Amino acid sequence: MNQTFRSRPVLVLATTAAALSLSACAYDPATSAETVSSGPDLAGIPAGTYALDPAHGKITWSVSHLGFSTYTGQFPAVEATLQLDPAKLQNAKVTATIDLTEQGTLNEQLNGHLKTADFFDVENHPQARFVTTGVTVVDNDSATVDGELTLRGVTKPVRFTANFNKGAVNPLDKKFTLGFDGYATIKRSEFGVSYALPAVSDEVELHLEAEFKLQGES
Repeated sequence: MNQTFRSRPVLVLATTAAALSLSACAYDPATSAETVSSGPDLAGIPAGTYALDPAHGKITWSVSHLGFSTYTGQFPAVEATLQLDPAKLQNAKVTATIDLTEQGTLNEQLNGHLKTADFFDVENHPQARFVTTGVTVVDNDSATVDGELTLRGVTKPVRFTANFNKGAVNPLDKKFTLGFDGYATIKRSEFGVSYALPAVSDEVELHLEAEFKLQGES
């Protein structure tokens, strides 16, 4: 496929991590792997610092390619932390860092092109960063997350929707885990990525899947 397929997934990852994290603040899981509380019983979510599980956290981006197809790719290297106190959801804080030197398109030529100045310019901007600025609870299993995304040296506000999947003790590692899916749409041109417009769409749809693990547990 043409190298121009891909646009600006990096934003995604960062944004998503934050969104998921904030979403966690908005939900109320039980501490059992078998049951999860269905109501807004925030007391069921332990306060503390949560870290994104790299083995179960990914960002998938998609763009329109010439109107013929929807091309997708992923960011495979993301680190994120969530600081959460269920009693003070408005103070929840998510910080995410995306390693732009790692690209996941299953096309080595395209992976290399995405690292150039046409797209992410990793020589000068090897990372993207997302920091939350606020979270608004929509209902028991969804929230909107606002934050600032920095990509290629440009910082812009980003808002995404976070859906809560489950909160419980993971039966495999015995750690309390929060699971989310996050969705956002960004315009890559706002971050200085205008290569191949409008053949490759300006709008980039992001889908984040994430599991956050409570830290400090024995």
